[in-house]
Amino acid sequence: MQAIILAAGMGRRLGKLTADDTKCMVRLGGVPIIDRMISQIISNGINKITLVVGYKADHLIEHLSGRFPDVEIGFIRNTIYDKTNNIYSLSLAKDLLMEDDTILLESDLVFEDGILKKILDNDYPDLALVDKYESWMDGTMVKLGEDNTIVNFISKKAFDFGEADKYYKTVNIYKFSKSFSRGKYVPFLEAYCKSLGNNEYYEQVLKVIALLDNPQLKALMLNGEKWYEIDDIQDLDIAEALFAEDRTRLSKYYGRYGGYWRFPDMLDFCYLVNPYFPTQRMENEMAANFGTLLREYPSGMKVNSMLAERFFGLDSGYICVGNGAAELIKAVMESSDCRIGMSLPTFEEYPNRTHSDPVLFHPGNRDFSYSADDLMDYFEDKGIGCLLVINPDNPSGNFIPARDILRLCKWAEDRGIRLIVDESFVDFSEGGRSNSLLNDETLSAYPSLMVVKSISKSYGVPGLRLGVLASGDREFVAVLKKAVPIWNINSFAEFFMQIFSKYENDYDRACGQFVSERKRFAECLEKIPFLRVVPSQANYFLCEVMGMESRELTERLLNSYDILIKDCCTKKGIEGKSYVRIAIRSSADNDRLVKALEDISERTK
Repeated sequence: MQAIILAAGMGRRLGKLTADDTKCMVRLGGVPIIDRMISQIISNGINKITLVVGYKADHLIEHLSGRFPDVEIGFIRNTIYDKTNNIYSLSLAKDLLMEDDTILLESDLVFEDGILKKILDNDYPDLALVDKYESWMDGTMVKLGEDNTIVNFISKKAFDFGEADKYYKTVNIYKFSKSFSRGKYVPFLEAYCKSLGNNEYYEQVLKVIALLDNPQLKALMLNGEKWYEIDDIQDLDIAEALFAEDRTRLSKYYGRYGGYWRFPDMLDFCYLVNPYFPTQRMENEMAANFGTLLREYPSGMKVNSMLAERFFGLDSGYICVGNGAAELIKAVMESSDCRIGMSLPTFEEYPNRTHSDPVLFHPGNRDFSYSADDLMDYFEDKGIGCLLVINPDNPSGNFIPARDILRLCKWAEDRGIRLIVDESFVDFSEGGRSNSLLNDETLSAYPSLMVVKSISKSYGVPGLRLGVLASGDREFVAVLKKAVPIWNINSFAEFFMQIFSKYENDYDRACGQFVSERKRFAECLEKIPFLRVVPSQANYFLCEVMGMESRELTERLLNSYDILIKDCCTKKGIEGKSYVRIAIRSSADNDRLVKALEDISERTK
């Protein structure tokens, strides 16, 4: 068995990283991609490796010279690499293909160690390694018939999103037997190049072979093994996280601040959403209007304020719509030049946006719980001009009932203190939306009150980036509206607000379903010996980790189980303590986490 690696391409999409070197010399985790690949080939007992080189060939040959002294590494030069495609590179190696069984690879691949072993250990002689199509994948796809026979190769141009669930992506690792190369692939390769030229892809030859009565080439499917194709800077960034060493992987994921849909095998218990809303029917209505929403401008603030008025049943002069709550938090905090009081730990977007050091209240108990009376007693003589309350709080899940929040509103109003209540998670509390302050009566009674709500979190649409701020202080709301861009939300977010009333009952049912699942999930987590679950009225639990560091648990879940939770050990107010925050997802996802935690518990006995 030999290996042939196609490494002639220029890698233009990697920009300056390939200005002076070939794509396979780009480093991942400090190691050139080609070094990683060759080491993996050698570890599987293959000692004859040939690279077809072109762009910056001398640099690559010099780099590999003497680096792997125990194997035979040969080179074939594609001198017209800038005028041809990989079909020509492979045609230059056709004589080698016919000499021995071959593993064929493209040099821009990164994959976990077990993948080569999987294809080499399979008894079938002629295989294409494939993976079920995911949205991040690009390039050649295949459709499979009986016995995993490849019945068609689908090019980029022929890709049909309506058929996507039937597609498998070629990983660009193939195993060709000598007889397959001699009897089918090389003859068809020669004929194809002669007829259609050299600026094609070698998979086009395989597409022709797939149409034969006995195509011979079959697919070998991956089952969760990790791989990535490095075409551009973003690919490299994703692969850096995907293949990071265990000790650095967590920080790489945290540093992305979302976008975890690019890692479909990972389960995200870090970011907070509603697992039961929107409904499939609402998604279908959004999808049915996708083309219009994509091509048309959204409305301006005036229209979107009216939509928000209908959405929440508020006077439009009381409400400002934001590109996520974060946009509004930034505007409010930067406009506050008074001393601000807040409790810790809390959602750090607020303290991070203050101009001066806030006056901090520390609950002083293991649950980080506090009441309205605790806040009023502590801040009575602190000279604050503004008080922030997140209700339920993040990450503790601490909840102040509506009647007590209203007492706090009166206390603040009587003292001329602006009260900011962030109720992004209040719909998940027992009683749901009845606990909200978003009503005209409350806002008009307490004009110093400001209510912030992230629609992303409670309504399960974080991709829309939608939030609101409401206040009976019409003058402040008018100033805020002028401070944000006139088109600060997109058409999809606007349309969501427009159609929500049709699904309002579904939303209330979803929140009720969530409360039931939270109770069940809490009971499961409480059975884990090393966790102490803090009571919560939000869509997450703060848990004290006992018997190990929170960082250790978080890393073990990510590295061994592909589950991401939030380590709170560096969060202000929890520094140095062993706490994690765990989001509440669907029953199936929650059970997967519980199973992982039970497994860790067994292994630590």
